[in-house]
Amino acid sequence: MLRLRWGLRVVLTMAEDLRAAVASQTKRLNSSSEVVERLEENGHQNKRLKRNADEEDAEDQNKKSPKRKIVLLMAYSGKGYHGMQRNVGSSQFKTIEDDLVSALVQSGCIPENHGEDMKKMSFQRCARTDKGVSAAGQIVSLKVRLIDDILEKINNHLPSHIRILGLKRVTGGFNSKNKCDARTYSYMLPTFAFAHKDQDVQEEVYRLDRETLERVNKLLVCYKGTHNFHNFTSQKGPRDPSAKRYIMEMYCGEPFVRENVEFAVIKVKGQSFMMHQIRKMIGLVIAIVKGYAAESIIELSWGEEKVDVPKAPGLGLVLERVHFEKYNRRFGNDGLHEPLEWTEEEEKITLFKEQYIYPTIINTEREEKSMVNWLNTLSIHDFSSSAVGMQANNKNSKNSSDLEGSDGCDDDSD
Repeated sequence: MLRLRWGLRVVLTMAEDLRAAVASQTKRLNSSSEVVERLEENGHQNKRLKRNADEEDAEDQNKKSPKRKIVLLMAYSGKGYHGMQRNVGSSQFKTIEDDLVSALVQSGCIPENHGEDMKKMSFQRCARTDKGVSAAGQIVSLKVRLIDDILEKINNHLPSHIRILGLKRVTGGFNSKNKCDARTYSYMLPTFAFAHKDQDVQEEVYRLDRETLERVNKLLVCYKGTHNFHNFTSQKGPRDPSAKRYIMEMYCGEPFVRENVEFAVIKVKGQSFMMHQIRKMIGLVIAIVKGYAAESIIELSWGEEKVDVPKAPGLGLVLERVHFEKYNRRFGNDGLHEPLEWTEEEEKITLFKEQYIYPTIINTEREEKSMVNWLNTLSIHDFSSSAVGMQANNKNSKNSSDLEGSDGCDDDSD
């Protein structure tokens, strides 16, 4: 009997030990499961924290990148664009500024809402180039975030025929249009345009002789100084004070051959230009050299009498450079700002013209023959006609002379 009781006690003790062992093992398993679950939860939480931290870092980077007033040096080929100035809300006509603003937003330089309302970034172009007109030295002023590698990032979002070539800090109140002292434009044209009307010309054979080049430059020099250019634009009368413009220099450079055709480049520097002014200045000189008009018509055109001035094609007109001489004298050496000069960018400017601007002008001239077609309209002009007679002539020549669009020299308005 004693042995039986002792055996039962041993069995019960063993059962108790087994239950304790099972309970302990279960507890350890549950504890391990909780640890795993806790680790997984912590992992997901860490990922969320990291993602939120990255987003906050990006926001902080934008906040830390200071907004500063700068100017951008732009070069672009204007073919296929309806000018420089953006028309917000209109996608029918693509402009240079449409591509520029898109690149500024995508690169992180400006918030998206600044692209929709350009006043928020104090955007201002120096010159409003018109349809098809190119630029090698356009300047725009605006406020941007000064992010790292800013030029590279903007250019990465631009087509190859639009480039930002330089950037400089400017004063907070700087306005690229109002602070501009002068603008320099160039006009590239085939030299056969200067051949006399009675001369039988083959386009690829013609070469400009020294005597004709000297005569061209003699006529171009006549434009220097302050004159009343009301006959060289539209919608300005002879007594409108704003029709008076100051021309600093104008000349035709040495001719050169491209694609078997000889070309030359006329350069003109002035305080500002009116719509069509440069094209009409060049058109009148061509008419004189070709023998359609007398030299005296230039001086006559500055008087109150209405004179029929032909408008050369828009192809070939390029905004070369804008000048900020007064600004440079006041702020260029103040220790805080750089002078707005682009000596270090000259090589890039020249390369861009050789790669994009000149080939476009040459190929378009060869394909569309805009200069040849325009030269054929000179014979219908009567350079001594009255205003009534001019209206008839202008109506007849409108289709051929306006094909290239206006020259975009309307520096007075936006």
